[in-house]
Amino acid sequence: MISYRPTVPADLDRVTAWIVTEPVGWIPAGRYLAELAENMYRPEWTWIAEVDGRVVGRALWWGPRDSAHPVALDCLDVDSAMGDRAAIAAELIRAALAGFPQPVQYAIKAAGGWRDDPATSMAVGWRRVAAHAAGLTREVERLQFEWAPADGVPPAGGRLRFAEASDEEFLTVFARIAEGSMDAQTRANLAAKGVDATAREEMDFYLNAPGKREWWRIAYTHEGEVAGMAIPSATPYNVNVGYLGVVPEFRGRGYVDEVLAEITRIHAANGELRITATTDVGNAPMAAAFGRAGYRNTEIRINLSNDLRP
Repeated sequence: MISYRPTVPADLDRVTAWIVTEPVGWIPAGRYLAELAENMYRPEWTWIAEVDGRVVGRALWWGPRDSAHPVALDCLDVDSAMGDRAAIAAELIRAALAGFPQPVQYAIKAAGGWRDDPATSMAVGWRRVAAHAAGLTREVERLQFEWAPADGVPPAGGRLRFAEASDEEFLTVFARIAEGSMDAQTRANLAAKGVDATAREEMDFYLNAPGKREWWRIAYTHEGEVAGMAIPSATPYNVNVGYLGVVPEFRGRGYVDEVLAEITRIHAANGELRITATTDVGNAPMAAAFGRAGYRNTEIRINLSNDLRP
């Protein structure tokens, strides 16, 4: 009989001995231990499946160091000898979700073109089935990009100028950019909450991110009209592109390239050696802009959540 439970400190050696051999992203012992010390992984957020005292499955949940609850499932695996791995993994997720009052997300990370590689497709497939069965049914596939100094710093285009602005000014531009957005999360927020709440939620997210508020810029035409904005940001691990956009009336003119270049230049001027970025697979214009700016597609992330907004 299989049992499911959160770990206790005495389980640490068994948890860290686990190795994932399939071609998907996973959390090795060194990273787990480092972030356990930072309170971003915790014994009570680390769930295992056991048979006769033997660990046959592992689910590592992550959250900010000051969070009361986890926000993401970082690593999910079940012993390949167990038969129906998806069913066991689904129970492992369900057991944890029973104690998590807020929506969470599971990102399955794989190489681009994962559907064409049988081993990767299988590895993604059973985890995806498990997540859906456990209630993580809202799915968005995203492209992960990365920039390094060797990729070149994009030059200033010259058609826009960038300046700092107040929170109120940024909130207004957040609302304008949300109109007609191709981002799945923004579209879902608009449908569920309306434009004002969507703008406030997105702005609050970046205000609370590890990035610095003084990096933020609004983009203006030389005639003084607001064209968009650039918000360089960061995660607990590295700096990232954060948020960028062009207001509806100025889309289709190539201004996105200048906005992205501004973000890249800000991080590069600070001496950053790695900038990450993501966009939905369906947002082809944004993906193309990353390519033009020298960003390389490094992986695919299949994001699954129990946020039931449309």
